[in-house]
Amino acid sequence: QVQLVESGGGLVQAGGSLRLSCAASGRTFSRYHMGWFRQAPGKEREFVAAISWSIGTTYYADSVKGRFTISRDNAKNTVYLQMNSLKPEDTAVYYCATKIGVSNWYSISNYDSWGQGTQVTVSS
Repeated sequence: QVQLVESGGGLVQAGGSLRLSCAASGRTFSRYHMGWFRQAPGKEREFVAAISWSIGTTYYADSVKGRFTISRDNAKNTVYLQMNSLKPEDTAVYYCATKIGVSNWYSISNYDSWGQGTQVTVSS
């Protein structure tokens, strides 16, 4: 089991940028695929991005493709989400999670350990 702690959220104007971090405890972090999800008020938690543990293959939701970049530093046990050109509709609590297996990177049911989340608010 790995423990995850997100940070880096905050209030930003539309068009601005933020970088979220997810720090993991545990010696086997480098063997975990990782993902970012978000949940806006009154909405279901949705997939944002994911990255494989080995060669770093990335996956993105269409809504963030070209604006967000997921990366990882296994030496620091950390996964990042660089968010550029932010929009008010990006406002949500952002969570990182570890992924089970290699199928369906976009389904929340394939992720198990979750962090507590970090709030991102984008003002218009």
